[in-house]
Amino acid sequence: MTGAPPRKSGRRLRPLKSLGQHFLVDRGIARRIVAAADVAPGEAVYEVGPGRGLLTEALLEAGARVTAVEMDRGLFADLEQRLGGREGLTLHPGDALRFDPGALGPAYKVVANLPYQVTTPLLFHLLAARPAPQCLVVMVQREVADRMLASPGTKDYGVLTLGVAARATAALCFGLPPGAFRPPPKVRSAVVRITPLADPPVPPEDVDAFMAVVRAALGRRRKTLKNALATLNLPPERVAAALEQAGIDPRVRGETLDLAAFLRLYRALEGPA
Repeated sequence: MTGAPPRKSGRRLRPLKSLGQHFLVDRGIARRIVAAADVAPGEAVYEVGPGRGLLTEALLEAGARVTAVEMDRGLFADLEQRLGGREGLTLHPGDALRFDPGALGPAYKVVANLPYQVTTPLLFHLLAARPAPQCLVVMVQREVADRMLASPGTKDYGVLTLGVAARATAALCFGLPPGAFRPPPKVRSAVVRITPLADPPVPPEDVDAFMAVVRAALGRRRKTLKNALATLNLPPERVAAALEQAGIDPRVRGETLDLAAFLRLYRALEGPA
């Protein structure tokens, strides 16, 4: 998403391979995405990377007040020329990872086709916003959707699964074929609805520390949990005591632990030394 080269105004806009751009061209799917977000007239919606604006137009047709952030300067100029005068639309040039969606107010939704190259950092950035969005309805690679919804012990279960589950619930809305985009991507896509929890299992101020434990436990998947946690640089006896307190066998692998087990482990590690 970073480092987009300038595009000359007035020439045909082509997707940039460097940004992994694939433009949605199916209006019916754009409307299904809006419907999945239950967008009502007057609601505030944040859109990341509007591209050619097909989803933007569908949101405006539903009566949403849309704030869209586009990093590609050529696409931004094109959007400004074609849609800049539309009521309810605010366009911002720049990097969505540097934009604070919480500035939109106490009630807003995120509806977007997330740039596939930076999906995970963007999701974590959006979930960390304060106030949090009411929901996020986002288009992602199908494999990313599978990772969000994975169960412990499966190959897809990992940092993304727990990073979402620590703050929200996620559900698959529907899949999309490559032909819904131009150019067609080599991967399949899916739309997922993520709903931040009013009382998340991990308080916002603890998320970074909790995720450090998760990353350590899952960073060396072939290692036992006790050995994997060595990357936290804590005294071995403290790690052993925390595992015992959490009721976790130190010989298991991190990817077998569910969210509840990770919470017990984190709290035990964060307790008095």
